Amino acid sequence: MGFWGQSNAASDYRIAVVDPNRVVEQSPQYEAARDSLQREVEDRERSLRDQQELIASLQSKLERDGALMSESEIQRLQNDIRSRTRKLKYARDEFQEDFALRQNELRTKLGRQVKEVVVELAKEQKIDLILSEGLVYSDPRIDISDLVIERLKQEFEKK
Repeated sequence: MGFWGQSNAASDYRIAVVDPNRVVEQSPQYEAARDSLQREVEDRERSLRDQQELIASLQSKLERDGALMSESEIQRLQNDIRSRTRKLKYARDEFQEDFALRQNELRTKLGRQVKEVVVELAKEQKIDLILSEGLVYSDPRIDISDLVIERLKQEFEKK
């Protein structure tokens, strides 16, 4: 009799599932962040390409006109090419670090937003337990990912 009472109480619990990858990928916040990051990246990539093209043109000038140049002009041009190559390598490394850092910042910010929305929905819909990553199977009727995505869209439109 005691066991039956426990299982009856357990059936009063509401459980839901959230697919965090789908929520993030389908949220307008993700798309806006991705577009913003892409614009940032394009400008810096263009600058790096311009620097690379300048170095290539200097090298081609050295190869083409080297026989006509004085030893000091050749040395000056070689030093300039070496210096620009070092600066370009440093700029590329810095760019990659900045890009990774910015991606992590955006991912963390979006993760916080998603968690806030999930908690809001749990309270509103009186859900006792919400499971996320690491699931092997869940019945689609307990998946609230669409609700989370819809709420994220509403919050995005408010801004």
